[in-house]
Amino acid sequence: MKNAQELRQQILSLTEAYYEAQFGQEKAFLAGDRIDYAGRVFDREELRELVNASLEFWLTAGHYTREFETGLAGYLGVKYCSLVNSGSSANLLAFMALTSPALGERRICRGDEVITVAAGFPTTVAPILQFGAVPVFVDIELPQYNIDPAALEQALSPKTKAVMIAHTLGNPFRLDVVRQFCDDHDLWLVEDNCDALGSEYYFQGEWKKTGTIGHIGTSSFYPPHHITMGEGGAVYTDDPRLHRVVNSLRDWGRDCWCPPGKDNSCSCRFDGQFGTLPQGYDHKYVYSHLGYNLKATDMQAAVGCAQLKKLESFTKKRRENWAFLRKKLESCSDVLLLPEAVPDSRPSWFGFLITVRKGAPFRRDELTRYLEGRNIQTRNLFAGNLLRHPCFDELRAEGTGYRVIGDLANTDVVMERSFWIGVYPGMTEEKLRCMAETIKEFVEERR
Repeated sequence: MKNAQELRQQILSLTEAYYEAQFGQEKAFLAGDRIDYAGRVFDREELRELVNASLEFWLTAGHYTREFETGLAGYLGVKYCSLVNSGSSANLLAFMALTSPALGERRICRGDEVITVAAGFPTTVAPILQFGAVPVFVDIELPQYNIDPAALEQALSPKTKAVMIAHTLGNPFRLDVVRQFCDDHDLWLVEDNCDALGSEYYFQGEWKKTGTIGHIGTSSFYPPHHITMGEGGAVYTDDPRLHRVVNSLRDWGRDCWCPPGKDNSCSCRFDGQFGTLPQGYDHKYVYSHLGYNLKATDMQAAVGCAQLKKLESFTKKRRENWAFLRKKLESCSDVLLLPEAVPDSRPSWFGFLITVRKGAPFRRDELTRYLEGRNIQTRNLFAGNLLRHPCFDELRAEGTGYRVIGDLANTDVVMERSFWIGVYPGMTEEKLRCMAETIKEFVEERR
């Protein structure tokens, strides 16, 4: 009989053969085939690592998790990275870390204000409201679709404690201006980097990865994102205090920092005095925060480790695909507002964002219906204007719980007239050309 190691090698060899049989043959693109806005891009390595992790049957966070956290931290150039189960959980942990008593007077308390935008994904804002802080919404700039830095001073109040905003579809917001504003007023900066992993910004004389210029950054590894592990996310920082709080909140709120399956890493497990607990209470069961269980599994992390090796090539392909569409659609710029990169940035684009200009001879829904009818998938810019959604009905009726600076005119433009199409690495030139030609065809018919 074969031993366990021999059987494992046989299983992994068969896994690679299965990949080739099931996924390895790429079908030629034919006119009328569906063009998704995003999708998984993987090869035999991801499947092999996933099966290898399952054979270990550790299931929760283990050595693959530690390898991924170390690898992503190294790629970003930060000291600390914590793997979690989703990008939304990453945003929750990043925000809640700033409410920790460990931060003293700098902690965010209920009733404190956080500057953000309404043009984006709801889980950038949800943790603020769920905690009982007050989001202060400012408008965005077009055609970059990021926060208007000119509105920051107007949004500032004695209660302001932080700025929490996302890099829209991979396009970095003005990090130099926003970070300087935060430094000037002693505010936290949370970078929601879920749609921008791999983007760069020229900051203080060097190119830096987005997500690393603020005090804390987040990523998502849901299938449409820059890398995937199915479900997953990460929180990263250079601040050891924030890192420890994030891990405490992620791991049930416990004070102990031992990794799963390890005991007494501090060599003083039964020696401490915590709160009003008895002297020497087991440190493994001391809780310094009211936390959660938001860990990912080692099987997810195994896929992430394989994906991380491809991130540079994925980023290159996203930039090339975006540039292809930008060039091909230039002839439509009289009726379509085409996207532009923020100055001093190198975006790792998540999508190609288009706004139908005011006065164009057609509406957004007419164009998106036309595209969808030809099997080209489209997406709105997430919430468009989050304040208009049913989840804000009660707050809107009460007139409390948030503030708005100005009329959010550009946010409403996005809600009414913007949509995006895909640039993910699985896009072939045939698919890109088909999308561009279909849009041009529609425009020419209605000019």
